Amino acid sequence: MLPVSLLIAFLVVPILEIYVILQVGHLIGGWPTVALLIIESLVGAWIVRREGRRAWRALTSTFQKGGLPDRELADAALVLVGGVLLLTPGFVTDVFGFLFVLPFTRPAVRWALSAYVGRRVRVAQSRAAASFEGFGGTPRPRDGSGPQEGSAAGAGGPGVVRGEVIEEDRDPR
Repeated sequence: MLPVSLLIAFLVVPILEIYVILQVGHLIGGWPTVALLIIESLVGAWIVRREGRRAWRALTSTFQKGGLPDRELADAALVLVGGVLLLTPGFVTDVFGFLFVLPFTRPAVRWALSAYVGRRVRVAQSRAAASFEGFGGTPRPRDGSGPQEGSAAGAGGPGVVRGEVIEEDRDPR
């Protein structure tokens, strides 16, 4: 099942694209609008091809050096998504496609997306920690007054099985 935000995007974006195309068509005429859409697609395909090659070279160079290609992978993904948006007919998707593909706007988009993903990861981690507490984990007070991890005071909490540790005998051969 698709998330609600994707479902809304798949419904709203085409309607918005048709609306903008009709408004531009009323402003400059039908044939010039079609010509503008074709020109945008051709220019976008040329830029995607150039930036895709550049991203591929940077990615392979980082792999050959043994480095971690986090920025290069992000750039390659942005060029890929930008290319898909540029090849989709419409003015709104072309604006976002050019933002993702152009080398002088891509760093800002990469920074914004990494900040967004970082926030989402932190929220997911806090939700996972809260659900762990609901499944028998030892809840810790938010003020830090409870037992610390690894302390003896926290060893007898719920879900702890008391027992004795026995080391296996090892064959001296």
